[in-house]
Amino acid sequence: MKIKIPLQIIELEEGNFHITATGKFSNGTSGTWAIDTGASKTVFDKNLEGLYSLSEETTEEIHSAGIGEKPLVTRIGTMNTFYLGRLKVENLKVALIDLSHINQLYYKATNLEICGLIGGDFLLKHKAVIDYKKKVLQLSL
Repeated sequence: MKIKIPLQIIELEEGNFHITATGKFSNGTSGTWAIDTGASKTVFDKNLEGLYSLSEETTEEIHSAGIGEKPLVTRIGTMNTFYLGRLKVENLKVALIDLSHINQLYYKATNLEICGLIGGDFLLKHKAVIDYKKKVLQLSL
């Protein structure tokens, strides 16, 4: 089965575009996810407590490399159930990091904040296809 999720294309700066999708959490709140084809792992904002739980592997820390020169020390968490369009996402393991610095940029340019980055792990698992013209993310189950 294929699920199509509407995308928003946001221009953060002139000629600098990001793709986002809106998700809905089990507590009824919505969150904006950046679709990041360059990120190997899906990331969630550690400041949004209550929407994830720390994995049982609480002593496990992974090092994430961003665009900056220093690695980010992250923790592993498991997302509470959430929805992307009609896709119910359960037990998604994510890297938890502080997204405050990214949200400052997003908010300044768009008045939006993001809750996380959908990375290559999720996109590959769901055989993602991004249609820029139609502004749709197609996922397969």
